[in-house]
Amino acid sequence: MKNGVVIVGAGHAGVQAAASLREEGYDGPVILVSDENELPYHKPPLSKTFIKDQEAKPQPLRGEAFYTGSSIDYRPGIEVESIDAAGQRLEISGGGALPFERLILATGSRPRMPPLPGADLSGVVSLRSLADARLIRELGAQSEDVVILGGGFIGLEIAATLKAAGRKVTVVEAVDRLLGRAVAPVIASHVRQRLEAAGVRILTGTTIARLEGESGRVSAAVTSSGERLPAQMVIIGIGVVPNVELAQAAGIAIANGIRVDPQMQSSLPEILAIGDAASYRHWLTGSDVRLESVQNATDQARLAARTVLGHADAFAAVPWFWSDIGDMKLQMVGLTSGGDSHVVLGDLGENRFSIYHYAGNRLLGIESVNRPGDHMLGRKMLGAGFSPTPQSVAEGPDGLKAALAAFQNMEPAKASA
Repeated sequence: MKNGVVIVGAGHAGVQAAASLREEGYDGPVILVSDENELPYHKPPLSKTFIKDQEAKPQPLRGEAFYTGSSIDYRPGIEVESIDAAGQRLEISGGGALPFERLILATGSRPRMPPLPGADLSGVVSLRSLADARLIRELGAQSEDVVILGGGFIGLEIAATLKAAGRKVTVVEAVDRLLGRAVAPVIASHVRQRLEAAGVRILTGTTIARLEGESGRVSAAVTSSGERLPAQMVIIGIGVVPNVELAQAAGIAIANGIRVDPQMQSSLPEILAIGDAASYRHWLTGSDVRLESVQNATDQARLAARTVLGHADAFAAVPWFWSDIGDMKLQMVGLTSGGDSHVVLGDLGENRFSIYHYAGNRLLGIESVNRPGDHMLGRKMLGAGFSPTPQSVAEGPDGLKAALAAFQNMEPAKASA
C-alpha cells in the first residue's frame, strides 16, 4: 500500500487505530489527521478534574515520541473538505490532496445545539474538546451562577464538579427524569437525590424558552413557565450529533451514523468507520446502535486495524461505560434495553449497589454505583456468554464467581463431547 492508511480524527478511536495497525504488523504509511492543534488527549477528564483545577494539563493519549517512534505521521490542524472516493484521496481545506488506499473515519460527534433565542450570547458553551474545557474552566472561575441544559452524563459530571468548586448550579432537563436514555430509573433517582443533597438544583420536565443577556454576555435562562434562572454561564449538554457529513457527501450509506458491517467497513469497503460516528447491528442485542464510549471507540479501532490487514473478525466486544458524578462512580456493562426484571445487590443508602437486568432468564447488563468488583465480574460473565440465575446474584460476588467458574468448566466438556 504505497499510499497507506489515512485516519481522519485523532480522538480515542483514531489514535488506537493508528497504534493497532503497527501492533498488528502493518508496515505501510499511516497518516493521522486532526482538525485540532493539540497532541491527542484523553477526553473523560475534561468534565471533571480538568475544569476544576486551573493548573491541570491535558492528559496525552500517547506521548509525542510514540508517533515518531511508530512511524505514525500525525498531522494536526488539518481540515478535510471532502472525500474523493473514486480517486481515493482527501481534499484538504485551503488546497492540497491526501491520497489513501484505505481510509478510516474516526470523525466522532459534536454537541447538539438547540434553536434557542440567545444561544449566541457570550458565556453559552458546550463541552466536546480541550478548547471547550479551557473556556468552561475560565468562565467557571468568573461565574457565581451556572445553568446546565441537559441531565445526561456530561451535564451531571460538570454539575457535580462546579458545585464542589463553590458555584450555584441548576440543571434543567426536558424529560421527567435524569439520565433518561442511559440508566435504570432507580439509578437516575439515586443520582438525583445525592446531587440535590450536595446543593445542585435540578428541574426535570422543564424547558428553556430563551436566554437573556447583558452587553452581549448571558445573564439568565428563562424557563417556559417564566422562571428566570440567573446565569453567568450556560452549558448545553443535550446530546450529540454524529459527524457524518464527509461520508454522506462521498455517497457512503448513513443510518444514524456511518453504517458499517461487522468488520467496520462502510458501504465502500475501502473506507472504514469507527467510534461515535459509526452505527452497526450489535451482536449482543440484534438491534442497530451507535455507541458513544471510549471502550467502543478503542475496541472498534483494534478491529478496523485487523480488517485492513485482511482478517475477517466480526465485532464482538462486550460494551461497557462509566461516569464519575460527585461521589458516585457509575459503571455499566452490557445493553439493558428490553429488560423485563432486575435484581438489586448492595445498599442504596450506603451509595454502593448494583442492578442486574434480565430479559427472561438472560442477563442483559449490570449497572453499578461504587461497586467496581461487580462491574468487572459482569464483564467476564457477559464475555463468556454466561447468565447467572437471580438466585446466584442474591448470593453475592462469591456465589457469582463460583457459578461462572462452574459454567466455564462445563463449556470445554461440551465442546469435546
